[in-house]
Amino acid sequence: MKTLLVVHHSPSPATHELLDAVLAGARDPEIEGVDVRVVPALAATVPDVLGADGYLFGTPANFGYMSGALKYFFDTTYYQVLGAVVSRPYGLWVHGNNDTTGAVKSIQGIVTGLGLSAVSKPVEVSGRVDKLVRESCYELGATVAFNTGATTLSY
Repeated sequence: MKTLLVVHHSPSPATHELLDAVLAGARDPEIEGVDVRVVPALAATVPDVLGADGYLFGTPANFGYMSGALKYFFDTTYYQVLGAVVSRPYGLWVHGNNDTTGAVKSIQGIVTGLGLSAVSKPVEVSGRVDKLVRESCYELGATVAFNTGATTLSY
């Protein structure tokens, strides 16, 4: 069984709604062979990262950057996992009231340094969460779960 690690900071109702949609997609009953582990950014550790086969990262955009919690996660794990996670798949979702560009760019710089492989475009959400946004997050979760090493997918 492969492991998909979901590291997130979801303090607001909107970011939590995105997390729920991503998890629903990652746990789609048609996707088998992938265990989805959900760990808040402030609790995620080096063993969590090394024990995973794929990653989903979620954050609000705070002052044009990722949340401090997700930044803390990357700060405390980066050098210990550098070189050990190359080519593993990842996906990203970011919610901002106005702009998500800086948050997305900063995370993409970090995961590029780690050598992770994007298997989907980031889901960038400004403003309220609607049906289309929830569907995009569901698709993100399912895509990353499948690319993490699903044994079956019968859509």
